[in-house]
Amino acid sequence: MSDGVVDIFTDGACKGNPGVGGWGALLRLKGKERELFGGEAHTTNNRMELMGAIAALEALTRPCQVRLHTDSKYVHQGITTWLAGWKRSGWKTASRKSVKNDDLWRRLDGAAAQHKIEWIWVKGHAGHEGNECADVLANKGVEMILGQANGHGEDNESAFPQFPGETTGHSNKPASGRGSEQIATRDLR
Repeated sequence: MSDGVVDIFTDGACKGNPGVGGWGALLRLKGKERELFGGEAHTTNNRMELMGAIAALEALTRPCQVRLHTDSKYVHQGITTWLAGWKRSGWKTASRKSVKNDDLWRRLDGAAAQHKIEWIWVKGHAGHEGNECADVLANKGVEMILGQANGHGEDNESAFPQFPGETTGHSNKPASGRGSEQIATRDLR
């Protein structure tokens, strides 16, 4: 495990549900911050909430101690309460229906397994500074996708600065393997 705790704040946003969606994540370690955001043209709010957590954890290049803050009860309850049962039952719910978004739940499970994580639920839109920043980033993800749809997209091939503990940079490949997803990042300070 790396020295120190990485605090991660994640959020998702969707204009229409389903509709254009975005996700955002703020990572903090030892006074340094890193922002990540992205989105998809046709998605749901729950998928974007999951993507915020996935993208943040996948950005860590070695095992870390993490406090992951989310305002999504879906993500928090899913990872802390429901996931083990879904895996035991072959990705079926208690009512024997297929788990929705199982592709992302599997991906989150794999990303989370690399780290020691404390999952923290925070009330959204309640003035929690890290959560408010993640909300802004998620909405930037939406705006980025809307701008591309209108022919005004920004260039997201910017350099991906190293975060403490990283040994390599990040490629701007779509994180979900879905061609419509876009990712952008920048450092705050």
